[in-house]
Amino acid sequence: MLPSYFFDKGWARRLQGDYNVNVNGTSKAVIWLRGAIKSPPFTEESRRIMGALLRVVQDGQSLGMPSSRPMPSIGPRCHELRVSDGDHEWRLIYRIDPEAILVVDVFAKTTQKTPKRIINACKARLKLHDGA
Repeated sequence: MLPSYFFDKGWARRLQGDYNVNVNGTSKAVIWLRGAIKSPPFTEESRRIMGALLRVVQDGQSLGMPSSRPMPSIGPRCHELRVSDGDHEWRLIYRIDPEAILVVDVFAKTTQKTPKRIINACKARLKLHDGA
């Protein structure tokens, strides 16, 4: 569960003190292969939470359930960030590479399982990226 201050206007300044700590003092780059986190369709609250979770990963920290879970069906080092937003269950599929965080897809999940078409599309994007 994220601290309550993620939801007020000063969250970004306080976030730096609590969650921006990493061992080497640098953050990994974020490379967007597909998707975006913007309002709409995200609510402002869910956009902030997703961005803050991505920043934690970017800074080299591990997240566990319920915020993130491994996605071995897509590939090694692949995970999904999970944010509930009233009517939507938002997911951000990412892979942790040594030099960057690859955002592979962002979508609203509508079923219990991640749809096979999304898993296959993510695999194809990563294969294309790795072959480049």
